[in-house]
Amino acid sequence: MKSPLLSLSGAVPAEGVDEGVAAHYGDLFREQRALADGTGFVDLSHRGVVAVTGDDRLSWLHLLLTQHVSDLPTGQATEALILSAHGHIEHALYLVDDGATVWMHVEPGTQDALIAYLESMKFFYRVEVADRTADIAIVHLPAGSITEVPEGVVVRETAYGRDLFLPRADLESYAEKSGPAAGILAYEALRVEHHRPRLGFETDHRTIPHELGWIDTAVHLQKGCYRGQETVARVQNLGKPPRRLVFLHLDGSEVHLPTAGTDIRLADEGADGRKIGFITTSVRHHELGPVALALVKRNVPLDARLLADTTAAAQEVVVEP
Repeated sequence: MKSPLLSLSGAVPAEGVDEGVAAHYGDLFREQRALADGTGFVDLSHRGVVAVTGDDRLSWLHLLLTQHVSDLPTGQATEALILSAHGHIEHALYLVDDGATVWMHVEPGTQDALIAYLESMKFFYRVEVADRTADIAIVHLPAGSITEVPEGVVVRETAYGRDLFLPRADLESYAEKSGPAAGILAYEALRVEHHRPRLGFETDHRTIPHELGWIDTAVHLQKGCYRGQETVARVQNLGKPPRRLVFLHLDGSEVHLPTAGTDIRLADEGADGRKIGFITTSVRHHELGPVALALVKRNVPLDARLLADTTAAAQEVVVEP
């Protein structure tokens, strides 16, 4: 979905999975500072939106998701995963129930596969699943924002801000009175600062929730059976994940950021040493400078000096080894 807000002054289109919205509007650090101060908004209208209605919506989703949602209070935000039979992460869902509908937003382009899976699991349950991406746009207001939310708009409120499920037809008029606009790069910089994983960025085909810290926010360890639960329980009770998410402070003297997928090695072994991990997301932060999230092998020492290609990196623990 190409956002109409790309017509705003200074808008530079994002690329890759975030194509369709603005990467920035001319001043990346100003946009970051505005979000950190609780002002402005972020256009996330490229994200997929799925709605589930019907009397059985919560009890049915409870059987499929990693999160406990059978008694989800109206208006309370939560996040959940859908796992493969082997416990690998397939979908990340950001949900809220408004009393009649469970609304969720997901990574751009993943809604079709998600809906296909949900449809295959309906059986005799009284539920209906709908793709609402064409008529509902996600707009993010940062934590501390006092921007007014239009009456009737569903809101998903978290510690990081509010996600609005805004009618797509109202996107331009809402933006006019809710500025300044901040691009997806500013949003991503704050996501990395807060160590929040993102599907398709911090995940690959074999990622399990424990590796990213999602076990604390998107998985309920005491709920009933769901696909992939056996792996979750086994790792939780009997072992450790093979990898762990880390936050990296990168050498600020480097002109270029190491890109996603850049190999990480131990600095003591040099650029030809064995690979012990890889960059997942790297950003330039308005206060912290160049920083990144990365996945490394669980047994990498906490005080080890690292190299992302040729860029020196110091790690902070996100997931305990």
